[in-house]
Amino acid sequence: MLLKEYRICMPLTVEEYKIGQLYMISKHSLEQSSGGEGVEVVRNEPDTHPQYGQGQVTEKRIYLSSKLPSWMRKFVPMIFYVTEKAWNFYPYTVTEYSCSFLPKLQVKIETRFENDNGSNENVFGDGPTPRDSVCFLDILSDPIPDKHYKKTEDLSGWVSKRTGRGPLVDGWRNSARPIMCSYKKVQCSFEVYGFQSRTEEFIHRNIRDVLLVGHRQAVAWTDEWHGMSLEEVREFERKLQQETNSKLKSDRTDSGPAPLCPSFSRSISVTDESSLKKMGLKTVSIPDCSSCPSSYSVPMRLNSNPE
Repeated sequence: MLLKEYRICMPLTVEEYKIGQLYMISKHSLEQSSGGEGVEVVRNEPDTHPQYGQGQVTEKRIYLSSKLPSWMRKFVPMIFYVTEKAWNFYPYTVTEYSCSFLPKLQVKIETRFENDNGSNENVFGDGPTPRDSVCFLDILSDPIPDKHYKKTEDLSGWVSKRTGRGPLVDGWRNSARPIMCSYKKVQCSFEVYGFQSRTEEFIHRNIRDVLLVGHRQAVAWTDEWHGMSLEEVREFERKLQQETNSKLKSDRTDSGPAPLCPSFSRSISVTDESSLKKMGLKTVSIPDCSSCPSSYSVPMRLNSNPE
């Protein structure tokens, strides 16, 4: 299991970001959905927690086959998605990611929002995170993938007309007012021999990029959401979730009919049954070829269907 605590500061207050976060996630999800891939919202409804009170629970499917590295695509279905379940009891949230096809994969993100510059060493109350596992992400200067860069979201040139804040300059985290921090404790586990380290590191690299891009956008879009009420941003959220779901369904329809059989074109050679079982994949018993029909005279392959 690979654990890291990310700390991302923004020139906002925790109260302001309650609106900004909902706005950013909805708009970001719509922007990132195209070609049959992206975020599908399955459930979004109020929830109550005995300790944290009133909140919201969401369930989403994140389709991302083309975003996987080539070595990982070899053993996942052509149509691949990760299930996200999130419990938002702002300013505390919990998000969990799972995949029925890879039951060994587990990702959990705990988040706390505080009005400080990332100086709280025990924000989760369970003891300080080891220093070598704490990562400060700078929304001004840390690099992001070129495909995500937009000049309008470059905070070195950002100025908010509504709040009078910006642009950000070197050292802004120690001088900006107001300032808040998103503390995110990310635990990633994929305990499969031969795949664990690079899979967990790959997931953390992608989480880092998503956190940087999302928090940059929340600040860059301040004038779009600042001043909205909770009811207004929830209505905006519902509207964009409908648009995103419709966009995904339309893209899949436009791409042509789904394959009939097998369901997925990718397959895994049945040459290492013990490795497949370690990944949580089911195997089948192949009868002795002397009693098999002639159609079984070629090597057998097991289609990698999700459960």
